[in-house]
Amino acid sequence: MYVTLIWSTREIEIVLLGAGQFACEVLNFALKRLIKEERPPRMNGKGYGMPSSHAQFVTFFAVSMALFLLFRHQPPGPESRRRNHTPMTLLERAFWSVVGLFGAFTVAWSRVYLNYHTEKQVLVGCSAGLTIAIAWFVVTSVLRRTGWVTWAVETPIARWFRVRDLVVEEDLCQAGWEKWDDRMAALRAQDKKRS
Repeated sequence: MYVTLIWSTREIEIVLLGAGQFACEVLNFALKRLIKEERPPRMNGKGYGMPSSHAQFVTFFAVSMALFLLFRHQPPGPESRRRNHTPMTLLERAFWSVVGLFGAFTVAWSRVYLNYHTEKQVLVGCSAGLTIAIAWFVVTSVLRRTGWVTWAVETPIARWFRVRDLVVEEDLCQAGWEKWDDRMAALRAQDKKRS
């Protein structure tokens, strides 16, 4: 998923999110081998169960998205409204944050329901994902405030890959839509001229 998003958007914010997700997975791998707690007895799967990697990574992702939508994302205000579109309000972004968190809850709950993990393994996984998401948000906020993100986007390799940093300010629903709408309006105008 991250490779597809990074390749298609070239957004540094998604690169940072992917790096945080990778760090979360590495920590889970280390914790499982350090704690060495078995999975529930009826489970036929292999490997250690503490903490639940699914609960950890999905909590990291959902909390990271909520933090982004509620605190980092600054869409254009109503004064920059173009055509028939209004950027997402804070209430709408809060709604989508809750939807993401609910999705994470259902994935974490399914791990217990399907008997892959104990409740404790899932709770520890969720706690680890939450902690890492908050810590990573703080780290990336410091990187942004101190200019490191801007510097990274301006490096020759980032410029060669056309890495950008627009999603923080760009309206998520509008990104690319105006270009498409302009193209379709031009096609409709061409069709009218022909008729």
